Amino acid sequence: MPRSRSSQRASWATVEDVIAVLRRRWERGDFLRDVAHGTSPTPVAVPLKGPTAADTADNFGDVQQWATRWREVDGRSLRVEYRSVGGRLIGTNQLPNKAWIDTPDALWRTLGVQAQVDRYQTLLDVTRAVSPPIAAWAAERPMKLLTHEQDWIRLLDTVAWIDHHADPATYLRQIDVHDVDTKFVETRRSILAELLDRHLPADRVNVAHPPSAFAERYGLRPKPLLVRIRFLDNHHRPVPYSDLTVRASELAATPPPVATVYVVENETTFLAFPPVHDAAVILGSGYAVAKLEPLTWLRDRNLIYWGDIDTHGFAILDRLRAAFSHTRSILMDRETLLTHRAHWGREPTPTRRSLPQLTEQERALVDDLVNGTFAPSLRLEQEHIRYSAISDALKASAD
Repeated sequence: MPRSRSSQRASWATVEDVIAVLRRRWERGDFLRDVAHGTSPTPVAVPLKGPTAADTADNFGDVQQWATRWREVDGRSLRVEYRSVGGRLIGTNQLPNKAWIDTPDALWRTLGVQAQVDRYQTLLDVTRAVSPPIAAWAAERPMKLLTHEQDWIRLLDTVAWIDHHADPATYLRQIDVHDVDTKFVETRRSILAELLDRHLPADRVNVAHPPSAFAERYGLRPKPLLVRIRFLDNHHRPVPYSDLTVRASELAATPPPVATVYVVENETTFLAFPPVHDAAVILGSGYAVAKLEPLTWLRDRNLIYWGDIDTHGFAILDRLRAAFSHTRSILMDRETLLTHRAHWGREPTPTRRSLPQLTEQERALVDDLVNGTFAPSLRLEQEHIRYSAISDALKASAD
């Protein structure tokens, strides 16, 4: 079916269409890359979709109106190149074929970006004086620079300070740059990481750590790992405190004199954990359980893990057991799951990763969870376990 006259006219290029094409190129950074490399972004041509010879014959009045609108803008912000279209019935007609922007000023005026161009050139010149490697990066990613133009000078100053002053004894809080504080660094870690990766020599960037581990990646002093521990024997505590948060390095160096250590994930469970002779409980906090790996003395303790009955709970158990192979689990079995059916919930994002450290029974239950044997994306959080079940499990684990 032939298209209607209105749909044909709608497909013919307008000045707004040309500006949209130029705008997309601007947003890709094409024009500013030319500026950075010292080449002119113009002249630039945009092909114009217009009437065919058949359209001209069938809708001559509409074609004339379209061509007139282009003649009205020709020679102002852009230049129009024409082509010959026609035939025996209507003769040859000169119709718009391409729109040209001949000068950078005309291009910036058409897009309304002169202020951004000036700002980019100014910041690029400053960057070249401070860090040629970052300037080369900014020449290829001009829009990234403009995204951070309000912070750019402070970002450069922060990079320079880290280069000249940071060492493994320096916390982020000690960065001493005008108008830069810890929050500034923490909220701009991503862009700072890109700049530091460019600016610093390779031996100053520890690629074993991602940019999110900012201090570790760039040779600063990270926040200490903290471990929270409760002593469960009400009659004999090795220290005059029941609940402590200590540096992992200090706890690693001074093992507490307890025979059994429980690891749990939920803080309420940690606080309400029943009294146990010659024992302590550690708050694992999910995958942060990795912070227990330096506690090598756990290899000589009766180590018991209790987490949620879901795929991530078993993944955490797998990780802990990879460091301490003798780790046992409690209340992470099929009987506990089925007994607490009224408290079942849904796991938002189950994992299907391989868990080689699990026992045969644990792996079978994980398979049930993954396959939805009892319910889709099933989870039973440890805080929903009956308190009497905890006491029974502790008695059984002590046998």
